[in-house]
Amino acid sequence: MSLSFENVTLGQRVLFGYGRAARNLSAEAERLGARRVMVIAAPPEAEIAERVTADLPVVLRHSDVRPHVPVEKAEAARAAAAECRADLLVCVGGGSTTGLAKAVALTTRLPIVAVPTTYAGSEATNVWGLTEASRKTTGVDDAVLPAAVVYDSELTMSLPVDLSVASGLNAVAHCVDSMWAPRTNPINQAFAMEGLRAVADGLRRIARKPDDVDGRDAALHGCYLSGVAFTSAGSGLHHKICHVLGGAYDLPHAQTHATVLPYVLELNAPGVPDTAHRIAGALGSATPVAGLNDLRWELEAPRALADYGMRREDIPEAVQLILPYVPPDNPVQVGAEELTDLLTRAWAGEPAQDRKAA
Repeated sequence: MSLSFENVTLGQRVLFGYGRAARNLSAEAERLGARRVMVIAAPPEAEIAERVTADLPVVLRHSDVRPHVPVEKAEAARAAAAECRADLLVCVGGGSTTGLAKAVALTTRLPIVAVPTTYAGSEATNVWGLTEASRKTTGVDDAVLPAAVVYDSELTMSLPVDLSVASGLNAVAHCVDSMWAPRTNPINQAFAMEGLRAVADGLRRIARKPDDVDGRDAALHGCYLSGVAFTSAGSGLHHKICHVLGGAYDLPHAQTHATVLPYVLELNAPGVPDTAHRIAGALGSATPVAGLNDLRWELEAPRALADYGMRREDIPEAVQLILPYVPPDNPVQVGAEELTDLLTRAWAGEPAQDRKAA
């Protein structure tokens, strides 16, 4: 059968280099003609943010960052940007920080330069998310894609191993979900598999030696590839589930992705055996779930949704909330029964297993 597909690769400048964040950020701000910079960074990243933005014309430092970007926090940040007459947003931190910058850009159309300190991958996507009344809404708008990303693995050195693992497994989820997402094609699949190999290698190195620069570089490189793949392929079943759970039950973003992924892989892999084989190969295993389980065991990854505050009695409601968002072209049929089984096992942390193709 001949190939037939459409692929869109978004334009974004990437600057990558150990110990070069301040230099690259300054050059990028100058290139964009920035004169009034609003810096967004949560309190834990304040020292890093001050250091890498020291040479910028900063008019405001905004630190009111929360997971899942509550609407009221987004509105406050938008008002602050207008009041200080910012002409550039610089976000320094993880996915929540990048998400808040995107929320500001969504309405103000201000450009963003992202400086990641985790492996979230959000900086490489044009996807935004807002939470209101325990419901998370996501959307796509090219205005929220950062104009540039400044990657510097030196900035990730203080990220503890457990948080590095959770964040990195979020990038792994981007890669895996991209393989069967609504707009998947050979190009974004190639990005996804190379990203998966890089992230897995990087996380193993970090777990063995947290200050391994090559490991940190590999994880950052892989998380960027994962974000590019995810942006092109779209949001698959895994992300639909995790976005609902995060918004409805205020579960931590990275840990939720890290916990749910094995069960989605277990469910979907039999429906796409060739794809499952490629995922297994990228993980260095004969089968996909076994490969992911081995990686998670080696990394001492997050295990159960119950560990992060989800209650078993929440599962029936969660199933009903997720059902409308199940992609119609998911590799296998997914209804209430399948979701109930998946969430129950993810809640308890039962081991996922490889299943044979139907």
